[in-house]
Amino acid sequence: MNKLPPDLLEFSKQIPSIVWNLIIAITAILVGLLIKVIVTRLFKIYAEKKETDYSLFRSVIVNLGKAITYFIPLFLLNLFIPLMRMAKEYLTPLDKTIEILLTISFAGILVRSIRILEDYIYHTYDLNKADNLVERKVRTQIQFIRKFLVVVIIFVTVAIILLSFDSMRKIGTGLLTGVGIGGIIVGFAAQNSLGNLLAGFQIAFTQPIRIDDVLVVEGEWGRVEEITLTYVVLNIWDKRRLILPINYFITKPFQNWTRTTSEILGTVFLYVDYTIPMDVIRKEFERLINLSPLWDKKVQVVQVTDTKENNIEVRVLMSARNSSEAFDLRCYIRENLIGYIQQNYPGSLPRIRNEVSNLEKYMQQKMES
Repeated sequence: MNKLPPDLLEFSKQIPSIVWNLIIAITAILVGLLIKVIVTRLFKIYAEKKETDYSLFRSVIVNLGKAITYFIPLFLLNLFIPLMRMAKEYLTPLDKTIEILLTISFAGILVRSIRILEDYIYHTYDLNKADNLVERKVRTQIQFIRKFLVVVIIFVTVAIILLSFDSMRKIGTGLLTGVGIGGIIVGFAAQNSLGNLLAGFQIAFTQPIRIDDVLVVEGEWGRVEEITLTYVVLNIWDKRRLILPINYFITKPFQNWTRTTSEILGTVFLYVDYTIPMDVIRKEFERLINLSPLWDKKVQVVQVTDTKENNIEVRVLMSARNSSEAFDLRCYIRENLIGYIQQNYPGSLPRIRNEVSNLEKYMQQKMES
């Protein structure tokens, strides 16, 4: 109360303590909210001037709006507590409560600030381009780093809150005396978790997989949708989700179709009769593939790759910019080549021959007569 000006000090003495304390608390909260509204409004005015979809100020408003709403009033209330008229047995718990809430609120600001940085990096490294290898590398690393930092912030915040209590410090000291046995127990209990965490670090920086990579895992084809500290989510082509522990990608083999580039070769196998004219098939394939925008104009090959008892195996090889386009291109070529053979060379479709000798024909005629 000595910090007040003399006139205000004299005025405060004429007001009941509970009313004065409420005035202090309400004033701190209202001033804090007013400051928040002014700052947010200024940011919105500047963000509206931006014509692009991304704005740093807009990201700040979206991510920090709620966190600042709690932090600024709590911060001012913490400053105004010495002005309150309150007994020590009530003032100390109130001060401690506000201190804890302020710590939690500040931790929330730090967590949301990481999201602002992530938004900026996502804008800078946009996935919506043909060759997005660098973008997928950066996004994979930033997602893992963000989640790791959030865990660290939460852990440090909880530690700061617990250590602010004398009783908790005593408990911590007591626990340290049994660190030998406790360390062994915790070590065994946390073995898998620590293994996953180390595997996450290895994946984030060596990057056997990245966000949006195309993988074939456990016989399933899909794209990497999310990489967390403990597991990886694979978006299967039919919209199912395959969840795998993160250390799976360190200990077991899998196919990564976009490890260095998204370009891929696609194949179509046709099984036809020996009488098929291969030159005609090659010309038709060349005509079809040149009509398709899915072909990247790099590879086009038609080869007889095997001969069997009743037919031959024709392999049609083509290239595409990515696995999705390669699949659609293969379906397009397969469907149209089969239709072309059906319409123009139906006799060259796979068939089983049954040739009868002259003697067998004579005996058959005798039996029929």
